Amino acid sequence: MTQAITRHDRVLGCLVGGAVGDALGYQVEFTPWDRIEASWGPAGVTELRNNQISDDTQMTLFTVEGLLLGTDGGSEEDRVEQIRLAYLRWLTTQREPMPPLGSEGLAAQPWLYSRRAPGNACVSGLRDGGRPGVNPNSKGCGTVMRSAPFGLHFGPDEAYAFAERCSQMTHGHPTAGASAGAFAMIVAHLMNGETPQRAVSAALLHLRGGIDRSETADALQQAFKLAGNIPPGPNTCAPLGEGWVAEEALAIAVYCFLGTDDVRKGLTAAVSHSGDSDSTGAILGNLYGAAYGHAALPKEWASQVEGREVIHALANLMEPVA
Repeated sequence: MTQAITRHDRVLGCLVGGAVGDALGYQVEFTPWDRIEASWGPAGVTELRNNQISDDTQMTLFTVEGLLLGTDGGSEEDRVEQIRLAYLRWLTTQREPMPPLGSEGLAAQPWLYSRRAPGNACVSGLRDGGRPGVNPNSKGCGTVMRSAPFGLHFGPDEAYAFAERCSQMTHGHPTAGASAGAFAMIVAHLMNGETPQRAVSAALLHLRGGIDRSETADALQQAFKLAGNIPPGPNTCAPLGEGWVAEEALAIAVYCFLGTDDVRKGLTAAVSHSGDSDSTGAILGNLYGAAYGHAALPKEWASQVEGREVIHALANLMEPVA
């Protein structure tokens, strides 16, 4: 008899899985596929030679902290404000060499004060206060890679709404918000025990519900099609783009997610390409963890990834909103 996956195991799997995919891809971020192949071999990135996470996991953890601080009977506005303040604390970690005197929570963690190629829009948007209206033309993937915790914390519709709204703190383009929202919605459906296909299909239906054309829905449709025709492998995601923009990063991760339930094979495929390898790896790791739980992650990767103790502690605090 197969043991049921507990909610806690999905939460922990999602957060650790994201960190694993992030670290795996951070090893080759900005590296063209031909150079990856020359350095790592035709099988792609199959080892965690360096356990360091990037800004993707850093911001994801600050999203968790903001959600945890905004749950005590606060209004929607209060919750959104806690997320903004959490992101501003993350910005401090990118400016200071060590925690300022009196820092608390994640801001007191020295290992988070490493600058790991933070996205320009994330930095500039928060530098300007993290208010709606910043970077109106930006749809970089920095808004997607940090949004899994909304799906862990809320049901599907609320997860979409919060992720979409909080994306506006750094990325003003509607596609950035739609992609972040769709990602959070998929995670929420997985947390409810839906299959990968049903979870992605539900997000697609939500995106197609409006009268406006959706770049995110178009990209997810392409991911569906590619997953049905080409099994994920090194650089097979190339038809979907390089992952620098929101809908491409989400589509690459979803393609690998739908294409194989072999976590190791999928993560290798998600990071072994030209482009934003850490973000596509992080997003896929979040999806795999939410779907299959922490136990499904490759043990040698999950046991050594940077920040795992803090991630475990945060996962223990995550509770769903009634």
